[in-house]
Amino acid sequence: MAKNFFKNSALWTAGLIVGNLIGAGILALPVSLGICGLVPSLILMGIYGALMFFSAEVLSREAIERQETFFDLPSLYGTYLGGWGKWAAVITNGIILYGLLVAYISGGAQIIADLTGLRHSQSLIALCLAALLSFLTLLDLSIISKYNALLVGVLICAFGALIFLSFPAMKFSRLEETHWEYAPLAIPLIVTACHFHNIIPLLCRDLNWDLRAMRKAVILGMITALLMNILWTVCGIATLPRHGSNSLVLAYIANLPATVPMGNLLQSKSFTIIAALFSLTAIGTSFIANGAGLMNFLHDLFTGLFCDSDKTLSAAVKFAAFLPPSLIAVFYPAVFIKALDVVGGVGIVTLFGILPCMIVLCKKSYSLKFRMAGAFFLLFALAALLTAIATLSGVKADLVPECQKNHGKIKFSIKRNIDL
Repeated sequence: MAKNFFKNSALWTAGLIVGNLIGAGILALPVSLGICGLVPSLILMGIYGALMFFSAEVLSREAIERQETFFDLPSLYGTYLGGWGKWAAVITNGIILYGLLVAYISGGAQIIADLTGLRHSQSLIALCLAALLSFLTLLDLSIISKYNALLVGVLICAFGALIFLSFPAMKFSRLEETHWEYAPLAIPLIVTACHFHNIIPLLCRDLNWDLRAMRKAVILGMITALLMNILWTVCGIATLPRHGSNSLVLAYIANLPATVPMGNLLQSKSFTIIAALFSLTAIGTSFIANGAGLMNFLHDLFTGLFCDSDKTLSAAVKFAAFLPPSLIAVFYPAVFIKALDVVGGVGIVTLFGILPCMIVLCKKSYSLKFRMAGAFFLLFALAALLTAIATLSGVKADLVPECQKNHGKIKFSIKRNIDL
């Protein structure tokens, strides 16, 4: 009885939220946020963290109002915004789920390649990793929910160890450097690091449709994850130089997780092993959860197309879910940060930023203050989307002259040549 009560408590739900927030996005935060500096990053974290909390509040209210066992986001947006809202939700949800799987495979392969020294076999590693993670997703999803507390505990302990091992190499004077012109780089990763919204209906159900309990869980979970993100970002910026081998700028250009240049710079076996444990645990659990979500998404999408037999439908869903992201990660292995930028700057900002705010503006039952907040956050969400679209193809080109000015052609210590 007590165990069931604990599992239906706000504290337990907050733990589930933290488990969903600690994913591959945190691995890229020090790199993408470090490009613009700590102060701009903190300001943007406050703004877009508030946006993601606001959208979580909106979706929680809608889920509790409906109290449906199966909560369909496209139908929700279609109800308020019409057909275009429904299809915008379908398309952006596909972008999020496919983009995350690509990022997980690419990032995991880069970490394994660096750990094993097989840096010229990254495509092969990506293929093997994609096959393993896809198999685990198809095998059993229950292990994630059953051992969620243990996995979150492992991640937090490994995270603390990484901070401790990095401390001797930190130079806190680096935290004073700011480059506001690169601030847009931080937004997609901040949004991605605040994304857990797909599980909101399930969490509301577990809390017996109690909005106050859900709000407490969201606040506690998001604040915990935010503090971890800030601490890890400070650690990365203070540890990695802006230029040179294993630097922030070159790590961004090469689409590397922060743990790779940090491990090479520190030359610590302990750091490398713990970083691999932290990274691969976060990537593995996130891949399985999002892979299952993608299969459910495609199952609903394909039901009218492959209705001749359940076997045909099941096979189509499996191939469509795992083959495209695997091939992208194999043929374009250095796509980790770019994939997360697309996920956050286009997919998440639209599905869990713009559309919830538009619901608030369309629904007259919301208070005037709440609708004013919706209009305020809608402006920032639209700005994030437009900025992401404008910068996705041009930011690296802007950073290249900066690298040339400082160092010309630089060779990573991970033995990967980058032609600047």
